[in-house]
Amino acid sequence: MPRFGDSARPVLILGAVLALPAHVALAVLIAMGELAAWPGVAAMVAIQLAVAGLGLLFNRDVATVAGYVDALVNGAPADVPRPITRLARGFALAVARLHRTDQNRCRVAQRQLEATDRLIDSLTDPLLLVGQGRRVVRLNRAAAAMLGVRAEGGDLAETIRHPEVLRAVDAVLDGGESRTVEFTRPVPIEQVLQARVQAYPMARSGEAGRGEREEARRRAALVTFHDITAIRRSEQMRADFVANASHELRTPLSTLMGFIETLRGPARDDTEARDRFLAIMDEQSGRMSRLVNDLLSLSRIELDEHLPPAGAVDIASVVRGVVATLELRAARRRMRLVVKVEPDLPAVFGDSDQLTQVVQNLVDNALNYGREGTDVTVSASLAPFSHYRGDHAVVVAVADKGDGIAKSHLPRLTERFYRVDPARSRAIGGTGLGLAIVKHIVNRHRGRLSVDSEIGAGSTFAVALPARRPAAVGHRLAGTGPAAPSDVVTNS
Repeated sequence: MPRFGDSARPVLILGAVLALPAHVALAVLIAMGELAAWPGVAAMVAIQLAVAGLGLLFNRDVATVAGYVDALVNGAPADVPRPITRLARGFALAVARLHRTDQNRCRVAQRQLEATDRLIDSLTDPLLLVGQGRRVVRLNRAAAAMLGVRAEGGDLAETIRHPEVLRAVDAVLDGGESRTVEFTRPVPIEQVLQARVQAYPMARSGEAGRGEREEARRRAALVTFHDITAIRRSEQMRADFVANASHELRTPLSTLMGFIETLRGPARDDTEARDRFLAIMDEQSGRMSRLVNDLLSLSRIELDEHLPPAGAVDIASVVRGVVATLELRAARRRMRLVVKVEPDLPAVFGDSDQLTQVVQNLVDNALNYGREGTDVTVSASLAPFSHYRGDHAVVVAVADKGDGIAKSHLPRLTERFYRVDPARSRAIGGTGLGLAIVKHIVNRHRGRLSVDSEIGAGSTFAVALPARRPAAVGHRLAGTGPAAPSDVVTNS
């Protein structure tokens, strides 16, 4: 800020220069005898003092107004000063009005920017603004969740490794037309995304006409990602449904058609054969109904597999409810369901109906393949587990005392229609889809399915589900260890 004393000397010199013509005129009059010497010298001194005084007064007002402007620029609150001259005070008031107007405009612009940021962040589709050199200039909340907050300011290639997407961004940054690229992200759950890349001019208004090279240098690429997983999976599921259903339904349909033809022909009047055939037909029609229901259930689960559930589920209540439902069935095989649930288990992120289906399918398998007269143990406990929502999981394990499963079969257990013992599976009414349904539900919940089996000793199927809060008692933790979602983890 300029001070009064800093510029006093230049003002005095300037005053002397301005008064010089008057001094010269008075000196000429004195020399010509038109004016007495003493009155002339007194007039010169008076003129010099008047000019110097006005100059110093103006200099003081300028320093005061300059200090006020400097305070406004630095953001310090300052009252409008009271300069000596009316002109300087009017100038200070004009500066104050201009400052208030500028502040109001800045507040309006800030509110508009904040509203725009909120609007961009509220978009459900990820959005990126990529500048020259593939540098990520801006990303919304959905993009930060998909790519990570560290993506902003970094190279796009560090987070999006698909070459087609990078080539499309480079082409648009170099002046090319908009591009659309479809690609697949394999983790954490396979997603099919469509990336739309279009040019976004970064040049400010008034900079037109600088040439194509300058325009290209200021160009950015706006990249939006659209999740089309549901569309692609729906198309694939229609094809899979036709293929799988036609294959699995062929045998029961052939059986039904054969018995119907027999009952219409040779066995028309054979009461004993009719009753036997009707029982078989009822069994085969039930098998077809279960197969269709399981296929539809699997299709619905796969459709939403890429969307993790956000609800809270009390897994202890789910376990007890499933056990209560299946106790009568266990009693028919002289088997006992043993429940071991740790107290004060936290809730898990999940869908209650789907988790009930998981536990029911696992207990069903244990009752079907366990030896008669043995126990099936259903347990729920807390364990360390690394996932994007926390670091603990509730592990539900179902252990039977059956014949066990050979190691060669373990990697394929969750494949559709895969059966370790096809004849036994069909005899007990299995569709070959139970563990496939379990796998896709667990994947949707970002959990883990593991299998531990020993020939002659039985099998244990365990499902780790992300907990909604950290463990309060660390001494009870039994390790499943950190793991990403997978089809089957075998511990044999």
